[in-house]
Amino acid sequence: MMPNPSAAGTWLANRAPASQPNLAETMAEMGRRAREAAAVVALAGPESKNTALRAAAKAVRASEVEILAANARDLAEAEGEKLAPALRDRLALDPKRLEAVAAGLEAIAERPDPVGRSLARWSRPNGLNIERVAVPLGVVGIIYESRPNVTADAGGLALKSGNAAILRGGSESFYSSRALVAALADGLRAARLPEAAIQLVPTRDRAAVGIMLGMSGVIDIIVPRGGASLIERVQRESRIPVIAHLEGLCHTYIHAAADPEKARRIALNAKMRRVSICGATETLLVDHEVARTILPPILADLHAAGCELRGDPQVLALHREVKPATEQDWRTEYLDAILAVRIVDGIGAAIAHIERFGSHHTDAIVTEDTGAAERFLREVDSAIVLVNASTQFADGGEFGMGAEIGISTQRLPPRGPVGAEQLTTYKYLVRGNGQVRP
Repeated sequence: MMPNPSAAGTWLANRAPASQPNLAETMAEMGRRAREAAAVVALAGPESKNTALRAAAKAVRASEVEILAANARDLAEAEGEKLAPALRDRLALDPKRLEAVAAGLEAIAERPDPVGRSLARWSRPNGLNIERVAVPLGVVGIIYESRPNVTADAGGLALKSGNAAILRGGSESFYSSRALVAALADGLRAARLPEAAIQLVPTRDRAAVGIMLGMSGVIDIIVPRGGASLIERVQRESRIPVIAHLEGLCHTYIHAAADPEKARRIALNAKMRRVSICGATETLLVDHEVARTILPPILADLHAAGCELRGDPQVLALHREVKPATEQDWRTEYLDAILAVRIVDGIGAAIAHIERFGSHHTDAIVTEDTGAAERFLREVDSAIVLVNASTQFADGGEFGMGAEIGISTQRLPPRGPVGAEQLTTYKYLVRGNGQVRP
């Protein structure tokens, strides 16, 4: 699990771009320190890790003025870069959101320790006792965009799972992330754990991403969290296994047997509670049997909340503010107050639409028909499938994990919210009493 720390220097000597000698040296040193820290935190007891997490939460609260000032600096630069409103929302911190960051670290501390769990055990006829136990991955490289809260979530989850983390945050959140990592370092010091267990790449230079993706033998897993272009680049260039968080092209389907008031509440919340998160519904599908009665109030609610509506010809006839949808609308993760709406001919058509246009992230059905609900749960191949609930529940915190690094949309595990438990692998412990193989 933990190769020789000198692997970082060896790799960079062979692979680092000649035009980036200082950055290459910086990344080599980060890799060396991360491997050393990983060896320590892998053996740290639950109390030590939890002490660090709680102290980090305390430091976040104590540093509120400094962290919000750093975030204001990021927001001021984003204003100059004409960052879209939805992306500004993802970037922005305020006292309430910062308290949620601190509470998230405490929630991670309250979770059971994932390291050392006995996953299975059995005995062989020859007397060998075999046990499969959870162990840390080692060094986790996390590449993400915009949202500074990911800095605290990722660092906290990596620590809880006994891993070291190298964080490469988005350039938009550079100062915010730096301030949050300083608070995490306070927590590590309080628990007498190595500060190098959570490191932030200290540059906005995109060349750092390329270096990280080639640090095989130094970084054990890469977790990208961001837009489609980032994920595609990571999957194309990485020489390290990847836990992929693809775009959240989420659907809510209102079935013919939906409760109208329940459908109305869920549809509004699924889109408008917070439009910039990956669990926001981007396409609303409505069964043709109930579209004329159930859909107009939903469209009115969404329009009144400031949502731009784009629909097929049948939807256009139900509300004067709906704009014509194109096929591209069915393929778009807006991360904005825009919703595509389509009327479909039954549950089979809804499932087919989701399979064709969805991203296998999160999809929901609203229905009082148990058979339809079970069919939707069985046939929709997404990481998270819900019945009679908002897609905005696609979140590790809401799943009781304390926090998440992202939602994995790949079919290989881990899938869905990636929390501390999902950042472990396993090994086999075999206990004998002198057995030899004939």
